[in-house]
Amino acid sequence: MPIALDHLLIPARDRRAAAERLATILAVPWAAQAAVGPFSAVYVSDDLTVDFDEVAPGAEVPLQHYAFRVSDAEFDALLDRLKTLGIAWRSTHIGADDFQVNTHSGGRIVYWREPDGHAWEALTKSYARAP
Repeated sequence: MPIALDHLLIPARDRRAAAERLATILAVPWAAQAAVGPFSAVYVSDDLTVDFDEVAPGAEVPLQHYAFRVSDAEFDALLDRLKTLGIAWRSTHIGADDFQVNTHSGGRIVYWREPDGHAWEALTKSYARAP
């Protein structure tokens, strides 16, 4: 069996709000309370769960970057949801929101930030792997 990522634990100020927002953007199910632990779970696929855990009040949230590879149809739907939800996006991993789609890698990429500051990415073609 090849190694596969099973779940991620992501810090948030409000775990339920963060889980619901990501699930809405990705159009996947979520639960306010995971089956195990004090987490709110987003069921990204049959193989991956994103669990949000609350940081202590007043604690800093370490900023992280997460990327989801999606099909062209899923990309179009995700971009429509960002627009509908009023979430700004950009074509580069850092910088100002330019409401543009990056096509430099032969696919399409958008980035957006969440209230906790994490950088999220949706891409249709991985630039991290050789073809």
